[in-house]
Amino acid sequence: MNATPSTVTQLIQQWRTGDSDAVNHLLPLVYDELRRVAANRMRAEADGHTLQPTELVHEAYQRLAGAQLALNDRAHFFALASETMRRVLVDHAKARSREKRGGVRVSVTLNEELASDADQDEDILELDRSLELLATVDARKARVVELVFFAGLTQSEVAEVLDISVSTVERELRAGKAWLATRLR
Repeated sequence: MNATPSTVTQLIQQWRTGDSDAVNHLLPLVYDELRRVAANRMRAEADGHTLQPTELVHEAYQRLAGAQLALNDRAHFFALASETMRRVLVDHAKARSREKRGGVRVSVTLNEELASDADQDEDILELDRSLELLATVDARKARVVELVFFAGLTQSEVAEVLDISVSTVERELRAGKAWLATRLR
């Protein structure tokens, strides 16, 4: 089977309707792209991170495969997969933070890739808390920021996932980054 967007969408729809075999055909078709998203995200992690991109993809995929999902198409699948990868990283950071320090607050740098330093776990946790707060103020801005920073999606991909224009994505991203920068100072 070819990895065309329509083939992926067809398998997702079959999966959604209860065809458990569809998920087995889906992974090989989307694996390389999921691995690319995970590798982009892991580049922002501190050296010596215990998760590797392959493990991140497998953990996220396990969580997705066992869930009842209301997916429409390929774009929704990748948005959900990206969000799940974010959850895996946040859960991992929370566990490591509990082991190390007990939750000390630190300053966070927000840029295209989170600053890599010894306090990376706390940075991820603080950014996650800030994103959750932004979501209570403006859910779409939070979602745009999440898809760009945690998922590594392009602005065009975000526009497709959220069914908005690229110019709206740009505007929401600028405003969301400004809001977060103010909060994280």
